[in-house]
Amino acid sequence: MHIFLCFRMYYFTRSFALSKTYLTTEQLSERIHYDVRTIRNRLKDSVLLEGIHYIRPFGGRKLLFLWEAIERDIHTASSAHVPLIPMANGGVAHG
Repeated sequence: MHIFLCFRMYYFTRSFALSKTYLTTEQLSERIHYDVRTIRNRLKDSVLLEGIHYIRPFGGRKLLFLWEAIERDIHTASSAHVPLIPMANGGVAHG
């Protein structure tokens, strides 16, 4: 019984980790507090890339955004833009 429960928990964890949250432009707008037009005109194809951050299901015009990829890259991008001050010893100071 214990082995079955462990397998079931492992299977559930693996299938849960592989699931994706698809959002429409309006739903993404509510989550990241950007206007829908800003997402479509400024972020799409410059910051949000097709195949990574969004897809066009069935080759249509509708966009579905992948929340996990966007959330991951928002955190990465915000920590990458921290100003760094070069130091004489070759290190950097976080400013």
